[in-house]
Parts: sequence; C-alpha cells; structure tokens
Amino acid sequence: MPASLWPKDRGAPHDPYFSAINAELRRNGPARPCLVIDLDRLDHNIALVRQVMGPGRSLRVVAKSLPSLALLDYVLQASGSSRLMAFHQPFLSDEARRFPQLDFLLGKPMPVRAAAAFYDELQGPFDAARQLQWLLDTPQRLAQYLTLAQQRGLSMRINIELDVGLHRGGVAEEKVLASMLEMIERNPAHLTFGGFMGYEPHVAKLPRAFGTQAQLHGKVLQRYRAFMQVVSSSYPKLLHPGLTLNAGGSMSYRLYGEQSPINDISVGSAFLKPADFDLGLLAEHQPAMFIAAPVLKVLDGTRIPGADWIGKAAAWWNPNRRLTYFLYGGHWLARYESPRGLLEHPMMGYSTNQQFVNGSAATALAPDDYVFLWPTQSEAVMLQFGAMVILRQGKIIDYWPVLGSSDPGPSHEPASQVQITDREIASHV
Repeated sequence: MPASLWPKDRGAPHDPYFSAINAELRRNGPARPCLVIDLDRLDHNIALVRQVMGPGRSLRVVAKSLPSLALLDYVLQASGSSRLMAFHQPFLSDEARRFPQLDFLLGKPMPVRAAAAFYDELQGPFDAARQLQWLLDTPQRLAQYLTLAQQRGLSMRINIELDVGLHRGGVAEEKVLASMLEMIERNPAHLTFGGFMGYEPHVAKLPRAFGTQAQLHGKVLQRYRAFMQVVSSSYPKLLHPGLTLNAGGSMSYRLYGEQSPINDISVGSAFLKPADFDLGLLAEHQPAMFIAAPVLKVLDGTRIPGADWIGKAAAWWNPNRRLTYFLYGGHWLARYESPRGLLEHPMMGYSTNQQFVNGSAATALAPDDYVFLWPTQSEAVMLQFGAMVILRQGKIIDYWPVLGSSDPGPSHEPASQVQITDREIASHV
C-alpha cells in the first residue's frame, strides 16, 4: 500500500510553553481539572485593547466573559476602565458590592422580577439611579419597569437595545423607538434616558459573500445614526452629554475609529481569547486561558469493549491511536491544544468523568501529566472548575475564585512536601 494512504503521525509532545506549565502543575497544582490563566498573555491582550481606545471612546469591560471578581478587578485596573457590562442578576449584585464606584450597563434585557431582586439585595454605597443602566428592548418591558419604579419610588436609567443587523431582538423600527422615548420623556420622575446599545458580532462572523467587514460595519453605523436621529429630531430634551452610545464586542472592537458616533465600546473575551474568537481581527491576541486535565491512566493501543479487534486494527492502521489516555473529567466546550494530535474515538463517545483520548507515541504523556485544552468560550467554561489557577511566568502565584462558587482554591503546599510524598510513594512501590 502506498505510504501516502497511511494516516500520518500528528502527535507531538508538549512544547516548551506547555511543558513548563505541566511541570508546575505536577509539583504545585490542585491535582484536578482546573482552568489556568496566564497573566503575561492577559497583559499583552489588555495592551492591544488599550491601543484602540482613544479620545471619545471608553472601554466597557464585559463581566460575563471574566466571571471572577478578582479577574475583573485585575482587568479593570490594568485597562484603566471604570465601566462594566453585567448579564446575570446574582452576579450583578456581587459586582455592585465589589465595585461601587463603577458605571454599569446591563448586557441583555432582564425580567422585571430580576430587577426587583437586585433592588431587594442592594447594599452599600452603590447609587443605582446614577450608576446603573437597565437595557430594555420593547415598549412592553419598559412599561413593566416603569411600574416597578413607580411602586418603589425609584429613578431608573434606561438604555435601549437596538437591532443594528444581528436580528436577535431589540428595537428595529423607528416608530417603536419613538413610543419608548415618549414613555421615558413623560415620566421624568422615574425614568431617564441613558442611551443605546447595538451589538454586531455578525460583522466579523458572516461569510464574505454577505459583504466585507467594512461594508457590514458601515450598515451597522448607518442604522445606529438613524435611531439617533429619532432622538435629536423628536425628543431633543432627552439628549445630554452623558449619553452612553454602546456597541462593539471582542470580535469587532477594532473597527471603531474617531469618525464613529460610538463612545462606549464593549470588550470581554478578547482579553482571554477563547478558541471561538480565533479570528482575523484578533490575530495579534494570544490565548490566555486553558483547561488543564490530569492524565489518570495510560494504556497501549486502543481497546473497544466487545470489539477488541476494531481497536487493534485502528491502532495498527493509525499511529495516532497507538496510545489511550483516560483523563480526569472531560466533555468540555474546548479543543485539545497540547500535546498535539490527541483525538477522541467515535465508538467510545464522551465522558464527564474519565474522557477516552487517543494519541501517538510522540505525545509521550505519563500518569499525572496534564492535557491542555483551549476553551471555545469563557463564560460557561470558567464557571465549571472552581477557583482558577493564576500563572505568572509559568509559576502559580494565586487562586482566584469564580462568581457563584465558594471554592477559594487549594492552600499552597510547599513543593518540598510534595516531593517527599512522591519519594514515599516510590519507596512503597
């Protein structure tokens, strides 16, 4: 059989970057699946974002993509931002307590009962009437919020969600916008106009058959300006210098220049660059978070329950199935990143307990080594592991809890004690 027909060995051991992290986790890590954050790479990404923000363009950090108070604190300080976008009521309450000096904008319309729950839990110096904008999408939801404000004697800042081409809800017609602005203008004791939010990730994701990024972005700005014209022409009393004109996102933040009407640009995932954000506009960004999963077992070949001959044939035919690894955990929203060439088996499926993974002999993993995966997104994945492992120059320097978790991370056990334990185990063996 011609050699060209045989599957190629795609395996490779950890490169120096992952080899160093693997060694650090073996010595000092939590000995369980964990999410690691590389602060050096995070710093690099923050610097790239800061380069884009200029006069008249403020950075708003997207909290859902960085669901840890310590991580948010780090990014806010390093980026110089004083603005946060929140998406989940329990987290919003925690964030308002931790950052009472910040300006908050909701990133999605919330049921009015969620807003009521926020006010029920509100404590400390945070001034919601001045520092919080509720994002609303329909006249009906605005009426619900007005009723809540009237019942509780509240003043609420209202930011209106616009459909600027994504078609995921929001105001799409000028007459609908006019009805919402009318309601705000008629109820100044309880409602104030905070501005607009128009989210447009389709600009970066749509196939070029639908237009270039410049063309699609131009249409977004055209729609945004048309909605702004409704305010200036029919409701000029609602205009004020502090309006928040929000747009952008990690996929499109680099498109906004000085000629744009947008003065508030949201960025979240670009700071960590999960795999779904591996796009041309973020080519200079570096992945700054990975899942690290310990290898529990290493077996020669591939063995399929009830069909050993299939596994033996597969290992003979494909060098990438010469070894089997069972991981601690699995089935995450992530891609195998290191070592190279790992692949799952269609007959073994997925396991959240012990994931079955094949690799070639070149992957060279041993029990207690780590496999590294690149999460496809941040918000859902980061909440699955408890406290995050924080790295600086490849060394563990801290553990940062995630929102909604009581796990503070393991205590720092000196490496010498771990080495003694390893020697004791070796002596028993």
